[in-house]
Amino acid sequence: MIHVGENTWNLRILITDLQVEKTLRVKGDQHIGGVMLQLVDPEMPKDWSDHALWWPAKNVWLARTRSTLDQAGVQSDSFLHFTPMHKTLRVQMPDLRYLDYRVSFSDKTFKAVVNLCKDLDIRHPEELSLCKPLEPEHLKKNFSKLPQGKIPVPEAKGTYLQPAADTNSFVPITGAYNGSNGSLDRSHNGNLLCAPASPYATTPRRAATAPGTPISSPTGTWKHNSTGYASYDSNSSFGDLQENLAMSPRSPSPDVRARLIRPKSRVEKARLNVGWLDSSLSIMEQGVREYDTLCLRFKYFTFFDLNPKNDQVRINQLYEQAKWSILNEELDATEEETLMFAALQFQVNHQTDLHPPGIDSGIDTSSQETGGEDDIDSALNDLQITLEGPGGGKDQGNITRIPELSDYLKFLKPQRFTLKGYKRYFFTYRDLHLHLYKSQEESRRGAPSISINLKGCEVTPDVNLSQGKFAIRLEVPPEGRNGPNSEVWVRCENEEQYAKWMAACRLAAKGRSLADSSYDSEVSSIRSLLQIQKPVQGAQPTVNPRSVEPMDYLSPKMMRKLSSKAVQRILEAHANVRQLPLMEAKMKYIQAWQSLPDFGVTLFVIKFDGHKKEELLGVTNNRIMRMDLSSGDHIKTWRYNTMKAWNVNWGIKCMMIQLEGENIIFSVQSADCKVVHEFIGGYIFMSMRSKENNQTLNEELFHKLTGGWS
Repeated sequence: MIHVGENTWNLRILITDLQVEKTLRVKGDQHIGGVMLQLVDPEMPKDWSDHALWWPAKNVWLARTRSTLDQAGVQSDSFLHFTPMHKTLRVQMPDLRYLDYRVSFSDKTFKAVVNLCKDLDIRHPEELSLCKPLEPEHLKKNFSKLPQGKIPVPEAKGTYLQPAADTNSFVPITGAYNGSNGSLDRSHNGNLLCAPASPYATTPRRAATAPGTPISSPTGTWKHNSTGYASYDSNSSFGDLQENLAMSPRSPSPDVRARLIRPKSRVEKARLNVGWLDSSLSIMEQGVREYDTLCLRFKYFTFFDLNPKNDQVRINQLYEQAKWSILNEELDATEEETLMFAALQFQVNHQTDLHPPGIDSGIDTSSQETGGEDDIDSALNDLQITLEGPGGGKDQGNITRIPELSDYLKFLKPQRFTLKGYKRYFFTYRDLHLHLYKSQEESRRGAPSISINLKGCEVTPDVNLSQGKFAIRLEVPPEGRNGPNSEVWVRCENEEQYAKWMAACRLAAKGRSLADSSYDSEVSSIRSLLQIQKPVQGAQPTVNPRSVEPMDYLSPKMMRKLSSKAVQRILEAHANVRQLPLMEAKMKYIQAWQSLPDFGVTLFVIKFDGHKKEELLGVTNNRIMRMDLSSGDHIKTWRYNTMKAWNVNWGIKCMMIQLEGENIIFSVQSADCKVVHEFIGGYIFMSMRSKENNQTLNEELFHKLTGGWS
């Protein structure tokens, strides 16, 4: 140590703005704020209010200005940076465009995302987060296979991954979800670095930008140009930026598209989740430096109160993320579903060309022209529909009669190593239960052969129009708490039958009967999605087929399958949706995306305690699932409402979940344990939202459920 006097020593600090290093004489009991005041030159006309001390060796901000140097652990051999907290971050939006944004590198990532979304007019920012851009090599091996001592990261050489502190305490969940705050204790050096992060430099630098990649800032926006992409106009305002984000170019530049990665297996799909930032740490603490690139994405697949009037930017960016998940083959879809997505995308592009930004948004603004009374009338009408249902003004007959549904359907309880097929039963649905009888006559006098409680079950569509297949897969929870889930399949004869029974099963899973006001609208929505999947034979195309580039609308896999017929099939499918306005086409796309069997399942490669075999863990908005690695079949499901506590041992990288009657322990192979922990806590936080409650964002509760430490 370099001691200058009793209890006094020298501290080296680099002022990054000036590229000047100062040596201060300080004491261990001196406050951090006092040290910062010694660095400020009162004669220099500069605003230092945004500056703070950064400790590179410990990878931490000294943000508590009232703490002393001794309390912070700063010693005479420490070297600090006095640097601005707000720095420029390059953000890739879900539509693959880039913007340069001044973001606080000292705030927690969650708060940085909230502020970013507020400026971009994206409501419910808790659904989004930042992640590091991945490269193809990140899909080739699990996160756990990387050396624990040193990880070679492009442009971040010498970055170390250090083991986190060990902790084994449990925090119980009592009543409402209280989370796991305090159950974890992680060192600040346990950073996840999986994608290019440039080394910190004291002088501003620009990241390399490929030609054709547009860059913007919070004070600018994009304008469409002849290339089909966008150019930057720095003389426009935030309002223009938001308007531009509500509409996207039909395709990105070739170099941006070339950097997209496509998972080829379930394992690679699981490895896509390695890049999520820790919401409880600052951006700077996670290896990100000024002008580095991060991706803003919807992380939690539960979208609260999507409103076409108030969520133009949010809906467009959600549509874009859905579109690229289909084109990049992140979700599986049938041929009919793929062509439906292509047709809706084509209609969105067509409507965008008719209503380019700055001329006409393509959104009905008649209510704005006729004054505020229309807004009030619309709100009152929405309230009436909510209270009475879509048919509230009609004669609904005897409201004391409980609605029922009955018909002949086919039933199968799949089992391994069996050749049994579907068996025909007479189904009745009443009070959230399916009752199966051998015949309609038996249903009037006898007990059912099979009864199934649909409340809490998982409902998955299994439809293939070309094969005439209209099936519903039900994953039924056990009667007791500890038994395995049972899977049953129900097959309908036609799409009309399928729409009614699928809607009934979806509502029953949520504990809602056929008397619920949303049943008719659910049936109509299912019918509509099925209808637009049917090609219109002999329809005359309204555009020149030569102007359609099929690679913009189909995944490589589907391109190979359809070959030369791709454009014809897209235009045939488009005939079903060519009357849809812009916003409705986007909403239809999002609804169809949400109806895919694999939607909303975030995958991780794990190993259960005592097992050497790798398996999959699927995390959704209400449950976690143990899944087979090769087939994707569900082995067992645990719902969040049966969880009592969850805990991570950072020393051995294991996660333990305490349930009613059993504990499960596993290690995460494809990502850091904190990512899984945050997904579970985040989804629990999302489930606590409701229109009845005050919708002020409770950041403290979010961190309590996802942070893992005080």
